[in-house]
Amino acid sequence: MTYLRFSPFAASLHAVALMLAASPAAAQLTPLPQSTSPAAPNTGRSGGLVGSVTDDTSDAIKIAVPPMPTQQDVDTPAGSTASLGQRIAEVIASDLSNSGLFKPTGPGGIGTVTIPEVTAPQYDRWSGMGADALVQGFIRSSGGDADITVGCYLYDVSLRTEQTRLGYVVAPKDWRRAAHKCADAIYARLTGESPFFDSRIAYIAETGPKDARVKRLAIMDSDGANHRFITNGQSIALTPRFSPNYKSIAYVSYIGRRVRIYNYDIGSGTQKLVTESANAVFAPRWSPDGRTILYSMASAGNTDIYKVSANGGTPVRLTNTPGINVGGSFSPDGSKIVFESDRSGKQQIYVMNSDGSNQQRISFAGGSYATPEWSPRGDLIAFTKLGSFNIGVMSPSGQGERIITHGGWQDESPSWAPNGRVLQFFRTSPGKQGKSQIWQVDLTGVNERRIPTPVDGSDPAWGPLLP
Repeated sequence: MTYLRFSPFAASLHAVALMLAASPAAAQLTPLPQSTSPAAPNTGRSGGLVGSVTDDTSDAIKIAVPPMPTQQDVDTPAGSTASLGQRIAEVIASDLSNSGLFKPTGPGGIGTVTIPEVTAPQYDRWSGMGADALVQGFIRSSGGDADITVGCYLYDVSLRTEQTRLGYVVAPKDWRRAAHKCADAIYARLTGESPFFDSRIAYIAETGPKDARVKRLAIMDSDGANHRFITNGQSIALTPRFSPNYKSIAYVSYIGRRVRIYNYDIGSGTQKLVTESANAVFAPRWSPDGRTILYSMASAGNTDIYKVSANGGTPVRLTNTPGINVGGSFSPDGSKIVFESDRSGKQQIYVMNSDGSNQQRISFAGGSYATPEWSPRGDLIAFTKLGSFNIGVMSPSGQGERIITHGGWQDESPSWAPNGRVLQFFRTSPGKQGKSQIWQVDLTGVNERRIPTPVDGSDPAWGPLLP
């Protein structure tokens, strides 16, 4: 994908491309300069639009998202440009709605704007509908296999000012990425938070009865689209995690009596053995620099945390206490590791230095804890609260514990969105025929939704923003 910057004086929507080298395997993205609009950044409702992650849904920004017009309706391998204009707007509206911070109107039922309106909005029309903000754009293509150009404009309806203008050049098959990037730009502009829509999720796809599950590695977009299975189910796949550069996924594979950690290369479809053992091995986790993988291994009655080069080699043992030590997760700067241990009699959360020194318990609010994971922002640690089986968060010092899910029978294994404001987890329903499904919740605990998957799902792992 190529970013474009649009001239503020170009009524014909002529774009000046920011050239970059495109990889043959995937579209490339480069940073876009700030909007050329004269409008100043917003600082509050009195002077513009802002949103925030709160539990007050009445404060959601009302935003209109009409279908994107096209100068000439031409056919592409992904559909006509007119149909793509509708579908791109639908994805943008869905992304914003699912964040819980916006109340979109459209694209259905409000009609497509004209090409001149894209840069000259009819503000009275949108204010009459109660919209605080407006997203408009356009799509164009010369047809066939040629790239499509998608324009994305954000307006403050009350101030009647342009807030953001962006453009993307993509292959027709990548039209959803352009939609996610547009939604990301709007979310970032109006909330002040980092975006997260243009990202992917790895998870374990499950089929069959509970006592004979087939578990396959699968990946999909953050909204569940573009789903594909990675492994065929002949071996059990568990606990996947994306590498920091998005090029590979580390996961556990059980084949016969051997347990292996593989590094699966997404681009080539090949995988490399990192380590294997006759003992139980689980929960691989990447270091922030992508050079090291943490994992846990059971041996002689104990389970301890090890680290090994992502290219394989001799593992280094980091914990050495009686009991079970599992679930290591690096802090964003790579200096510390959070993990769980039952050395005190119950599963609790501990933090240690990345070399295994200075191991200290941080959970003291009562009960037991599992599956801790450090936020990419560094400000919080997410966990599973055992007993109730709900998802919670606490500070790295153990203060401020909050439980943020309450509606499931069994919620576990949280994984952070790239912006550190949203979590994914899996929820299992009770009974022999109970199903596991992927869910998402923001830090308020209010905005919760299920992510659609073609089969049951567990062990979700949210990757960073796509490069």
